[in-house]
Amino acid sequence: MVDLVEMANELVELRLSEALERQRQQGSLPMVSAEFCEDCDEPIPEPRRVAVPGVQTCIECQGRREVRRA
Repeated sequence: MVDLVEMANELVELRLSEALERQRQQGSLPMVSAEFCEDCDEPIPEPRRVAVPGVQTCIECQGRREVRRA
């Protein structure tokens, strides 16, 4: 049962992320980058925030997110 809940949560997270990305690409959301990673609360380096407008995670956490989706 836990696996089903975990899978459902991951699917919801993926769909939400996709929807937000579509909105960003259409310009309906401001491209404000977070100063701290929403996953680990570590600071997101300035070069990453500049290079990836709207970034919400550090590079390590983003890599983990992408591995989970694959």
